[in-house]
Amino acid sequence: MRTLGTTSSLAVSDLGLGCMGMSEFYGERDEQQGVETIQRALDLGVTFLDTADMYGPFINERLVGRAIAGRRDEVQLATKFGNEREEDGTRLGINGSPEYVHRACDASLQRLGVDHIDLYYQHRVDKTVPIEDTVGAMAELVEAGKVRHLGLSEASAQTIRRAQAVHPITALQTEYSLFTRHIEDEILPTLRELGIGLVPYSPLGRGLLTGAITTTPDAEAGDSRGTAYFPRFSGDNLAHNLELVAKIRQLADAKGCTPGQLALAWVLAQGSDVAPIPGTKRVKYLEENAAAVDVDLSADDLRALDEAVPRDAVAGERYGDLSSIDA
Repeated sequence: MRTLGTTSSLAVSDLGLGCMGMSEFYGERDEQQGVETIQRALDLGVTFLDTADMYGPFINERLVGRAIAGRRDEVQLATKFGNEREEDGTRLGINGSPEYVHRACDASLQRLGVDHIDLYYQHRVDKTVPIEDTVGAMAELVEAGKVRHLGLSEASAQTIRRAQAVHPITALQTEYSLFTRHIEDEILPTLRELGIGLVPYSPLGRGLLTGAITTTPDAEAGDSRGTAYFPRFSGDNLAHNLELVAKIRQLADAKGCTPGQLALAWVLAQGSDVAPIPGTKRVKYLEENAAAVDVDLSADDLRALDEAVPRDAVAGERYGDLSSIDA
């Protein structure tokens, strides 16, 4: 277990499970397969589950709720609000209004079939609503017993400070991996100064760091990684990035693990306040990821990884459109 946050602390499994891909964005979905993957995760001690209302939309929360029925007390359950969508998938924009915070939470509780959420994140910062107002409404959820701990996602250092002044923030969820290290400049030092944990999403670079991806994913088959929204997966960018993955594979072979396990071990080695949530919809990959906690990295190993994949070596922005990211 690892502890996120110091003022409002939440103990979570070393490695969590991102459930998004079970319902959307990464090709066809199979709900029963997703349920089986989540239940196998719990059996393995991977009990920190991450979802959001917009995944599906709404489908993923229902799937997670079905999977954890009867096992709620084993789970550290996290979900998110703020990327507002309609049932048909229409995107309405980012919403951080206090009224919406309450409405979204009640809807998530119903879909998940639980009486409280362990960690409730603002999925994206609404730049039209003062963060103090949004977090103030989130704090009311804590007071009502609907939520135990508060989180932010993709928030800037300044926003994090303002939010923390309203109510203790337990964790920041943001992208962080060998391929995405921008938070090391200002955001990560701010988290540690304030005693806030870090929950890296896409710690495997959306699958790139596993070595399993060798061509641009099929956008027509529903895999969003094959669209312009993810520039790292196409053309010259992909070719360059696969050369980096080949270097990681060499190091992984020497350690007797897979490239993905080595990449996850790197994230885990960044601090005991870091709990990554690699996503998968298959038991096979879940089991591979879970074994990463047994990969011990020495100072020499970490140095070799830094040399193989220098911080800014990856080609392409992490998103084709960064306008929704708080900066």
